[in-house]
Amino acid sequence: MTSTDKKVGYLPEGKVQYTPTSAAEGAEQALKMLEGRWKLVILFHLFGGKIMRFSDLERAIPAISQKMLIQQLRQMEADGIVRRIVHHQVPPKVEYCLTDWGQSLCPALDALLKWAEQRHG
Repeated sequence: MTSTDKKVGYLPEGKVQYTPTSAAEGAEQALKMLEGRWKLVILFHLFGGKIMRFSDLERAIPAISQKMLIQQLRQMEADGIVRRIVHHQVPPKVEYCLTDWGQSLCPALDALLKWAEQRHG
């Protein structure tokens, strides 16, 4: 049985139809947002609704330089993955958490991990 959208020729709201080329381009753009040595590490530290101060992230990822951590967090914030929360106090307090959209990456990355495990299974 075919679905209604194929019979009628319209797509239900929110459903995108990809061609092989547009699917590849979309996947490449998504992967570019996660490109970088530290972005995935930062993501995994923030999954589960965690809110971490900048200094907590520095301690949690000792191999990353302060400059690189700032750069990666800014890029992820610009992409809408991470939210930066500034508490106006002395000394200044800055916290980071995932946006809802950033948190929604968790199942996709879990699926990717399971996929990778099957290689040697």
